[in-house]
Amino acid sequence: MNYRALPLISVTVTASLLVLSSSAIAAIDCANAMTQADMSQCAASELDREDKKLNAAYSAYRKKLSPEQQQQFKNVQLAWIKFRDLACTFESSSSSGGSVHGMAMGSCLKAKTMQRTADIEAMSKCEEGDVTCVR
Repeated sequence: MNYRALPLISVTVTASLLVLSSSAIAAIDCANAMTQADMSQCAASELDREDKKLNAAYSAYRKKLSPEQQQQFKNVQLAWIKFRDLACTFESSSSSGGSVHGMAMGSCLKAKTMQRTADIEAMSKCEEGDVTCVR
């Protein structure tokens, strides 16, 4: 199954972040964003970029696995997505209802996505003889 078909980001939490047009984001200087709306758009853009990196790492590693391991890895990834979304909902709950909430949620999702990408990349580069690695 194609990783892109997986429900990577919970719709109820981040749909508003990802619906932004690329032309609107391109017009924003994210290094100097001053308004909450601009900062939230930049956070959404960064999350989208990191999500694409995660998709690439996932797909590349999955190709190295047996069919049984591919299914197991898919199940692990689906569980991780649920964990990530729940953890970020909790971690950003103090800003719930505020204008900064979208940015707080996006920042959390980005950080966890970057860590997961690093974890998958590390799994794909395990040393020969390491019995804790899945090949």
